[in-house]
Amino acid sequence: MPEFKRSRLERKKDEQITKKTVFMGFLTVVVFILIVVFGLPLLIKFSILLGNTKSQKDTGNENIVPPLAPRLIVPFEATSSSQIQVDGFAEAGSVVELLKNDQSIGKTDVTTEGNFSFGNVELSEGENNFSAKATKEKGGSSELSKAVSVVFDTILPELTMSNPSEDSLTVDSADFDIAGKSEKGVNVTINGKVAVVDSDGNFKLKIQLNSGKNDIEIVVKDAALNETRKTISITYDI
Repeated sequence: MPEFKRSRLERKKDEQITKKTVFMGFLTVVVFILIVVFGLPLLIKFSILLGNTKSQKDTGNENIVPPLAPRLIVPFEATSSSQIQVDGFAEAGSVVELLKNDQSIGKTDVTTEGNFSFGNVELSEGENNFSAKATKEKGGSSELSKAVSVVFDTILPELTMSNPSEDSLTVDSADFDIAGKSEKGVNVTINGKVAVVDSDGNFKLKIQLNSGKNDIEIVVKDAALNETRKTISITYDI
């Protein structure tokens, strides 16, 4: 009985081997027929096509690193000019797009040294906020740059004199305090000497008068370089 079982198992194993052999033979015949009918070159081209498809897929899976955000350079915070030049730095080979108040106003190429420039940029009255982004072919776009603000201001700064309050006067002392009020953030000079201006725009400067007539010029200049000038006459009568 055991010998009968072993013989049966051996026959089953032989049948499986025979089936595999027949299948491999059939597959070989099919491949041979394809080569005869379509030719070996076609099979080679098909193999190349499969390789190119895989290569493109691998290339598409590569990590794309976008350029860094540009850096804008504007040498002042306010101006009385209606046009300015905006310079900056960005990754060489990229294209920089400039935005004013979130609206695109132009594009320019970055030089091989990493510089770019926008000339004759028109300003709107009041505050102008500039930002930029860089784009590189097959590299995507950068984040927006840090914003810079420029105020377009053509209004002359205020100037009110408190001492003296009149345009001309006569005094009997050589020491005299020139005092007045303007705006916050202005610069005040009195006959070329810088006066201290407080946070409210008040200023004062002690001057030494010469005997006779003294012409005193007060110049107030704001951040946009707008100037207000006033000349007063003080006569020192000994």
